[in-house]
Amino acid sequence: MKARILNIILFISTLTMVSCNTGKMLEIEVYETSAKGNKLTKISSFKSYDSVAHLTVLPEQKFQVITGFGGAFTESSAYLLNQLSKENRDTILEAYFSKDGANYSLTRTHMNSCDFSLSNYSYTPVADDVDLEHFSIAEDKEDLIPMIKDAKAVSEDGFKIFASPWTAAPWMKDNNSWVGGKLLPEYYNTWALFFSKYLEAYKAEGIDIWGFTVENEPLGNGNNWESMHFTPKEMTHFVKDYLGPKLEEDGKGDIKILGYDQNREHLKEWVDSQYENEETSKYFDGTAVHWYASTFDYFPEELQYAHNKAPEKLLIQSEACVDAEIPVWKDDAWYWRKEATDWGWDWAPEKDKYLHPKYAPVNRYARDIIGCLNNWVDGWVDWNMVLDRQGGPNWFKNWCVAPVIVDPERDEVYFTPLYYTMAHFSRFIRPGATIIGVENADENLMVTAAINPDQSIVIVIFNEFDTPKSIRLNLNGRTASFSIDAKALQSIVIMNESN
Repeated sequence: MKARILNIILFISTLTMVSCNTGKMLEIEVYETSAKGNKLTKISSFKSYDSVAHLTVLPEQKFQVITGFGGAFTESSAYLLNQLSKENRDTILEAYFSKDGANYSLTRTHMNSCDFSLSNYSYTPVADDVDLEHFSIAEDKEDLIPMIKDAKAVSEDGFKIFASPWTAAPWMKDNNSWVGGKLLPEYYNTWALFFSKYLEAYKAEGIDIWGFTVENEPLGNGNNWESMHFTPKEMTHFVKDYLGPKLEEDGKGDIKILGYDQNREHLKEWVDSQYENEETSKYFDGTAVHWYASTFDYFPEELQYAHNKAPEKLLIQSEACVDAEIPVWKDDAWYWRKEATDWGWDWAPEKDKYLHPKYAPVNRYARDIIGCLNNWVDGWVDWNMVLDRQGGPNWFKNWCVAPVIVDPERDEVYFTPLYYTMAHFSRFIRPGATIIGVENADENLMVTAAINPDQSIVIVIFNEFDTPKSIRLNLNGRTASFSIDAKALQSIVIMNESN
């Protein structure tokens, strides 16, 4: 006899779901974000549907340990926060960093300027200053550093920060330009010193940097905004013979160094170079990747290859955003529709056009994060936390979307569905969690699961289609029955009962 579902609405903080055929029960909490309007809403009443998905959590199957989830501190975001009222500024920082908000745990920032800066600038403006006697982070002190400090004050658990350079100052490069070109070999020592100086300058401001990526997008970005090119061999040489030894010499050997930091389709050649042998691997703590190679493909084979090449190393998604789009203001429905296009819609080579169809922004985030977690990625970091209604400010006019959009002139804030999508992972899957197995026979549901350090288990389910489903969840013989709406993302928390 099939188990009947008992839908019991409880006016208390947890929901107990009972399976009649076993008498055993799981105590769970269900949070949902949906196209119908839920926004990380706690749900305690469910419907029964003809379509039923059976999920079995397999805690004995253990995979990677989570480093964290979060977004990037950029000058653009920090500048916008300073244009808002204190009330709205505080609201945004609380939303991102408090335990009741997204509780971000892993963040990124830029060294020197990037496209999401107000202008081009460098901490080393004096040409031929090989010993960096004039090194200064003064440019960051007005907006960027105050944002980081205020976020630290909000966060109870704290968060890690890794920093990425887009380019060295033009005087260190073979083309003497902010855009493109390569670091001149005679400045390799100076550029390694730059990283060490940056650590010291930020520490003097009360900000500890957890790690670096060696170079944002070393393959270039079409010669549009700040960039500096490396081949895999050149980056490995710089880290092995200059950056790693310099940080070690200066007593900073515990700082994480992440190689590559661009799209996943080229990942194999980079990890082959980084991890060629013990000598090349020594100073690399992991690899960073971006998602811009496709609007739907998360490149599982490449991610699996990178993990298998160096199973003990980190694999972090370091940047993602809805790019080449001006944000849609206060229209949640847009974020659930296949309306968005990315850079590749117009500019990808013809052979790669199929990788860049129109997409729904929520789908892209949810699919990619779950796909990454199910393929050994241990950290996932969004790009700008805050942008304006134009998708800037951005000196290159490279407009993008952020999870939080603001109108400084009207002092208004819009939390898009992307903010809630991120929070489904960052709030519930905490640093130190371990990804665990899930048996899922429903090809229309994407599912991942993790066990947190406090032994609570989190299952994240994404239903991107128009059919709602009943869910039968099993964990070690205990069961729960609930449902997920059409076009919905859920986080299910199983509280620790000696799981």
